[in-house]
Amino acid sequence: METDVPVLSEEGFVEFRRKVRSAELLSAATERLLRAIQFTGKVSVVVQNGRVLKSGYEEGYFRQENEHSRL
Repeated sequence: METDVPVLSEEGFVEFRRKVRSAELLSAATERLLRAIQFTGKVSVVVQNGRVLKSGYEEGYFRQENEHSRL
């Protein structure tokens, strides 16, 4: 039975890599929020021992000003 553990771990890691490649790490709700505020920065998450240790972002969101607001 011990031989099953590495196989499960390998399958899990393959699924994790697939999610990273396809940008499925953020929830759909968070992705909608980032689009709504036009966030274009970087979001980072540090995971240690399977738990989120810290997260952060580099600001880089831009809102297009209405040209009439400058008049």
